[in-house]
Amino acid sequence: MGNWLKTVSRMISQKGGFFMFLRAQLSAQTATMVDFIVTILLVQLFNIYYVYATFTGAISGGVVNCVLNYKWTFKSDGKKRYVVLKFIIVWACSVWLNTWGTYALTESMRKIPWVRDTLSLYFSDFFIVPKIVVAVIIAVFWNYNMHRYFVYRDLHFRSLFKKNV
Repeated sequence: MGNWLKTVSRMISQKGGFFMFLRAQLSAQTATMVDFIVTILLVQLFNIYYVYATFTGAISGGVVNCVLNYKWTFKSDGKKRYVVLKFIIVWACSVWLNTWGTYALTESMRKIPWVRDTLSLYFSDFFIVPKIVVAVIIAVFWNYNMHRYFVYRDLHFRSLFKKNV
């Protein structure tokens, strides 16, 4: 029984494969919880405009995501300053996509009366539904792929520009 447990533990903690994807998803879910809690608190308690709250929540979640991904998910062995620089580039795009996407989808859905009226029955703040939709799309198609193949991978850019003799 002990060997089986060690084998499963080793599979879960190794650097690649399916379990890395699961760790990335758990990290993303944790960051998303932080993002949503900050966003909802800013809107509900402080009456901050939902676009500004979305922006602030995305930044808060991004910080949590960066720390978890570096230490646990991708087990990066690259230099921290390069990882942080690459993360900031990807994160800035992610924050922009989340903020703009939430705004665009919210305002588009508000123009459809039956959608607006139906969702308003279930949610006091209408923007939550578009925020969830946009967050899932950005997480799956942008964040995971950019983190896996760009941010936490030790890329040697100088070798790309050297002439092969």
